[in-house]
Amino acid sequence: MARYDFYGFRRENGRVGIRNHVIILPLDDLSNAACEAVANNIKGTLALPHPYGRLQFGEDLELHFRTLIGTGSNPNVGACVVIGIEPGWTNRVLEGIAKTGKPVAGFSIEGNGDIGTIAAASRKAQEFVQWASEKQREFCKIQELFVSTKCGESDTTSGLASCPTVGNLIDKLDPLGATTCFGETSELTGAEMVCASRAASKEVADEFMRAFNAYQEIIERHKTSDLSESQPTKGNIAGGLTTIEEKAFGNLQKIGRKTKFIGVLEPAAAPAKGAGLYFMDTSSAAAECVTLQAAAGFVVHLFPTGQGNVIGNPIEPVIKLTANPKTARTMSEHIDLDVSGILRREMTLDQAGDRLIDIMIRTCNGRLTCAEALGHREFVLTKLYQSA
Repeated sequence: MARYDFYGFRRENGRVGIRNHVIILPLDDLSNAACEAVANNIKGTLALPHPYGRLQFGEDLELHFRTLIGTGSNPNVGACVVIGIEPGWTNRVLEGIAKTGKPVAGFSIEGNGDIGTIAAASRKAQEFVQWASEKQREFCKIQELFVSTKCGESDTTSGLASCPTVGNLIDKLDPLGATTCFGETSELTGAEMVCASRAASKEVADEFMRAFNAYQEIIERHKTSDLSESQPTKGNIAGGLTTIEEKAFGNLQKIGRKTKFIGVLEPAAAPAKGAGLYFMDTSSAAAECVTLQAAAGFVVHLFPTGQGNVIGNPIEPVIKLTANPKTARTMSEHIDLDVSGILRREMTLDQAGDRLIDIMIRTCNGRLTCAEALGHREFVLTKLYQSA
């Protein structure tokens, strides 16, 4: 079991993170400039600008709040400063994050202006970042780790080797009590019945199919003639995937051969059934999906890529692996693990899974991923429909 142990940051609510960020979180698009100014003033903090938050309503607004509160609540975040244009919604996010027990403060621009807000928020951010700098890593067990996964710019090598490598890891971690998550609802088109058969119960399978069918209804309502250049993408097609069905069955390899998923999560919703594999209803767009999974509390992400998607995330480290030897050669600065040896029969799938576990544990212990080292911090909120 020692190979699965790691050193993380234990938060006030008992959850374990592998990073110790102090984030400056804008409630809305109007607050981005103030947040970025605070992050510029106080070194060691991280602003997360985004384009939404005004005149959203209904489920779209609920998802907005769930994502922002979840982002601030993620165990990789040590402390959080929230800035919004007005106090009501700002306080809602503040109060949601405060339930974790971590240090959090909120500031509103109305009635104060940018300069006053930036000054007050900067003083609090300085206090938080100095407090966080004294946090120490401590010994943690694999049962405390939350791992998410999706794939991007898939090609024929993805379904043959890199996605099955993630599946091998899932099959090894699931019996040990880790919590894992996959998503990409539209990208399971054509493999949805096989995916449903991997549910732990009929109730979970039915819940998955309801989420899948609801997504399909949206696609049918808004598509033009078909989904060309969306599913599969141009990159997928260039990599040899000619249909969404081919892409879907390769995608599904990420959940392994034995593990069954025990629950279906709304976008950005935290798991509530305990340890196990979960499906989250998400977009297949890389930055959106990872943002939603991070907001649900997942702390490390596994990302197989074929043609070379360069996605990162500001708070959840993204580990990239590929089985495409050209991608490993020409985009080596983006690739944390090269498993192309599987296709050359120089490496077994089991060996590849073990190597992925090794790089994941090293990342949990503090090793920067390629995406982190290159500064990839894609933070993209999912919007369900038009604003009022």
